[in-house]
Amino acid sequence: MAKIRRKIVKIDEEKCNGCGVCVTPCAEGAIQLVDGKAKVVKEELCDGAGFCLGVCPTGALQIEEREAEAFDPEAAHEQMATRGEQIINEKCFRCGNDERAAVLFPCRHQGQSQWVCVRCLPPLIHG
Repeated sequence: MAKIRRKIVKIDEEKCNGCGVCVTPCAEGAIQLVDGKAKVVKEELCDGAGFCLGVCPTGALQIEEREAEAFDPEAAHEQMATRGEQIINEKCFRCGNDERAAVLFPCRHQGQSQWVCVRCLPPLIHG
């Protein structure tokens, strides 16, 4: 597959503490723990959406624009089917809903990595 210039997740190994909380939000399975550190193991699985960024407690993840394998939606779909359903074992920091009650999104709030449900997200955005 050809490389193209696009947005992709970059993980700073120096900052990564190996906690693995970024793995589950990566629905496509591009991020895995390797030798105790989070790594983008397949560039073509990273869609560059960055749902993993908000949960990193050390700020090791960021989005960068660079030459990378093109995102492959078919490969991502196959990977997601292989992994099966992934339930995030977190709750909304505002109302306490878990993922079974409402979709959760990772976010940074007052300098902390948090999870917020789809119902509580609009007030955070709009005040």
